[in-house]
Amino acid sequence: MRNIVIIGGSKGIGSAILLQQLENNKVYNISRTAPEVSHPNLVHFPIDMLQDALPEIEAVDVLIYCPGSITLKPISNLSIDDFRTDFEINVIGAVKAIQKYLPNLKKGQNPSIILFSTVAAKLGMPFHASIATAKAGVEGLVKSLGAELASVVRINAIAPTITETTLSAGILRNDRMKENMTERHPMKGYLKPVEVAQMANFLISENAKSISGQVFEMDYGIVTFKI
Repeated sequence: MRNIVIIGGSKGIGSAILLQQLENNKVYNISRTAPEVSHPNLVHFPIDMLQDALPEIEAVDVLIYCPGSITLKPISNLSIDDFRTDFEINVIGAVKAIQKYLPNLKKGQNPSIILFSTVAAKLGMPFHASIATAKAGVEGLVKSLGAELASVVRINAIAPTITETTLSAGILRNDRMKENMTERHPMKGYLKPVEVAQMANFLISENAKSISGQVFEMDYGIVTFKI
């Protein structure tokens, strides 16, 4: 049984990861709201990641940082605070968690870290200036720490396309918008949280012990293919 710390495991992709890991691992969830599930292997800390001190957790094998944001505005409507908030949620929060738990991760079993980027960091998309900038910072962090921690802790990122979560509810708010989003992707689909959770499960497993410093695009072809 491994010890998995999930930041933001109460909703969306984080919740799907949490549910997938609960049966076989001790899971520590850190988020403002509690997960909609109880389990003997689950410990929840009701904490605001950006405002509160992180809890002491003695044994940590895996750290998964899930918080994200979707701030979609024309550049003329984006405030400096919009950029600052997106950067704090996506980058500063991740750095805070890594710095807190890295000493214990270094002593862990096949220790690894997973962060989250977005396809918008690679694919130029209108109105994504703030979030794409923040997620590009996440990718830079993964590359740098991958090298710095190469002999002790693995770190990778997943860069999903649009995923059916509460965060993206405004973009997928009706059947027509869902159909349009499906057609935009060359592989004619978009992500469900469980698909991303399965990728996370692979990346923290022994099967991925040779992989670090990588950003994995789960894109249904929208970045990879031009058809």
